[in-house]
Amino acid sequence: MTIEIEYCYEEKFIPDYKTIIQTVINTALDYENCPYESQVYVLLTDNEEIHQVNLEQRQIDRPTDVLSFPMATYTTPADFSDLEEREPDAFHPETGELILGDILISMDKVKEQAREYGHSCKRELAFLVAHSMLHLMGYDHMVDEERLVMEKKQEEILLQCGYVRE
Repeated sequence: MTIEIEYCYEEKFIPDYKTIIQTVINTALDYENCPYESQVYVLLTDNEEIHQVNLEQRQIDRPTDVLSFPMATYTTPADFSDLEEREPDAFHPETGELILGDILISMDKVKEQAREYGHSCKRELAFLVAHSMLHLMGYDHMVDEERLVMEKKQEEILLQCGYVRE
């Protein structure tokens, strides 16, 4: 398992951010029964940078809390059964690890949303990582049915990690 975390934010207000991210990523992969050793890149940044990426990649001219860039596409969310045949480029040529993709998180939004929802910044960071991991494994929330499935999975992953609403 390779988890690369890059911290590009002016203050470190969550001292154990690495542990939180690693725990949620590993729990999400176990929860979805991912059979592969995997790679995930996580960038912790500010509203300005995530706004720019959101504009460039999605043509949305505002900051957002989290962006997910999956390496593979899934016919069914978290169905890894034929991934090697369908998506050979999603596997690192040297390590054989499944390259799940990239996660970008606005730490400005972590603070804002933690205040807004009345829980800790740790819980908000864990939530955004769980949410993004589900996206990296093919889940989406464009229609209510998908949204409800994703919300249930997020809460179960967070519960397993101990990051419940306080």
